[in-house]
Amino acid sequence: MDQKDIENLMDKFDKSSMKEFKVTADDGTNLYFSKLEHAPVQNVAPAAGNTAAPAASNDSKPAAQPTNSASKIKAPLVGIVYFAPSPDKPVYKKVGDHVKKGDVVCVIEAMKVINEVKSPISGTITKKVAENGDMVEYNQPIFEIEED
Repeated sequence: MDQKDIENLMDKFDKSSMKEFKVTADDGTNLYFSKLEHAPVQNVAPAAGNTAAPAASNDSKPAAQPTNSASKIKAPLVGIVYFAPSPDKPVYKKVGDHVKKGDVVCVIEAMKVINEVKSPISGTITKKVAENGDMVEYNQPIFEIEED
């Protein structure tokens, strides 16, 4: 990937409605573009000699670990997720719907190519994690599903 290719991608990204874009070229070049505003990072170092260990409490209980038995349907690639084939069509699947392994649950648009996302398991969709039109990262959860 040469500088002209990168500048072309930057120009197309700037003109698009995408908020984030991440790509790895065949030559190993990694690019990440973002239009998201990030809060400034603050690094605060403790004052020297002023560090005190927190007081231990005998009556404290260990923090409860969240239990999440639901499986997740995750994004197989980076792109924009859509839950319907077009704005005027019904959604592929919604919360409460039963899905079979291999059912299309949504699509992800990446570089103007529409890729179907299929359920890896059979079960009932319990939660929609992403919203229509969201930029999703590779392996980001899209749905939670209670397996049969």
